[in-house]
Amino acid sequence: MTNRDIAVVVVAAGRGERLGAGKPKAFVDLVGKPLLSHAIESISAMPDLAQLIIAVPESHLTEATEAAHELLTDVDVQLDIVVGGETRQASIANALAVLSSQAKVVLVHDAARAMTPTSVFSRVADSVRQTGLSTVPVMKIADTIKRIDGELVRETIDRNVLRAAQTPQGFVAGDLVAAYGEASQEFTDDAALMQAAGHEVRAVEGHDQAFKVTTPEDLAAAEMRFGGHYRSGIGTDVHRFTDDSSKPLYLGTVVWPGERGLDGHSDGDAVSHAIVDAMLSAAGLGDIGSNFGVDRPEFAGANGKVFIEGALDLLRDAGYAVQNIAVQIIGNRPKVAPHRAAVEQALTAIIGAPVTLSATTTDGLGFLGNTEGVAAVATALIAESKAFKVSGDRLAK
Repeated sequence: MTNRDIAVVVVAAGRGERLGAGKPKAFVDLVGKPLLSHAIESISAMPDLAQLIIAVPESHLTEATEAAHELLTDVDVQLDIVVGGETRQASIANALAVLSSQAKVVLVHDAARAMTPTSVFSRVADSVRQTGLSTVPVMKIADTIKRIDGELVRETIDRNVLRAAQTPQGFVAGDLVAAYGEASQEFTDDAALMQAAGHEVRAVEGHDQAFKVTTPEDLAAAEMRFGGHYRSGIGTDVHRFTDDSSKPLYLGTVVWPGERGLDGHSDGDAVSHAIVDAMLSAAGLGDIGSNFGVDRPEFAGANGKVFIEGALDLLRDAGYAVQNIAVQIIGNRPKVAPHRAAVEQALTAIIGAPVTLSATTTDGLGFLGNTEGVAAVATALIAESKAFKVSGDRLAK
C-alpha cells in the first residue's frame, strides 16, 4: 500500500520581469499551457502525493485554482492555493502555514522548472525518507568556472566539486517548518536556509529537463524540447482616417491622444486587426472577416482587444499557442515612436507572448503618403500545442 505522506509546495508567485511576457512567469504559455500546468501534471503522477500547495499572485488565484482542479480531476490529493508573498521565502512561509499534518516529507518546487520529470520528485522524496536529510537535485557544471575580482581573474575553481542546484528540494516536514519559523534573513533556496539552521543537505542526481525558465531564450529552449510544430502567418489591414473629429484613434488597443480616429465597423484598429489576421492565418482558421465579420452587430465599435482575445481562444481550441508577433505600421502619420512602448506592453500582456512594433512610410506615395489612412502588416509565429504529459525520465505524448 502506498504511503501517501508527501506535500509539494509549488512557488508560482514570481513576476517574471526578465521573461518580459507581461504576466507572472508561472502563467506564461509553453506550447499552449501555462508553465504552472506543466508542473502540476508532473507532480500529479506521484503515487504518494498527499497535498499540493501552490503559492500564486492574488491576481491569479482564480486562474490557478481552475487549472489545478482541471488537471487533478482524477487525483486524490488535498489542494490548497495560497497568496504568495513579496519574496520567494515569504511565499513558501505562506504555503507552510496550511501544511497538512499528514505530510511527513515536503518538496519545494519552482513552477518555472515546468519540465522536471516525475522521477526527480520521487528520487528526492525517497532520499529524504531513507536518510532523514534535506535533499537537493543537482547537475554537473560543464563550463570552466573563474573567480574574479573586478575585471581580473583570480582563480580557476575546480568544477568537479561544484554542482548546479535544481528543484524540487526535499525536507522532513517538521524540520522545514521549524527552520522557517527561525529564519531571520533571505536565502536563495531552501537548502541554504536549512544549512543555516544546522541541517546537513544531501545531493542526488537532477535532470537536464529541470532547467529554469527565466528569459525568452529559456522559454524558446523549453518549446524546442517539447517538440512543438511551428507555423507562421501574415496579416494586413488598412483603414482611412474618419471625418468624425470626435472619434479617437486606437492602434494596438491603445488610445493615441490628439490623433483623428480611423473608420471601421469596430474601432478601426488596423494594428490589432492585422495581428488577428496573422494569428488566424498561421493556424489555418480563416481571417478576421470570416470569424468576426461586419454582419455581427456585437462587434460594432468593439476595441481591438476583443478580436485579439477571440482569435486567441480559437487558436487554443485548435491546439496552437502564440510564440511571438511582429507588426509594422505604414503611413506618414501618426508618429509611432512616442507610443511604441505602450503598444508593445499592452499587446504583450494581452497575447502572453512578445510583441514588437515598428513603422515605415511610403515616401509620400499613394493614399498612405497623402495621410489619408493607416496600414499595418503583422506576422505571427505559433506552435502546435500537444497534450504532453511529463512522466518518468522522458516527455511523452
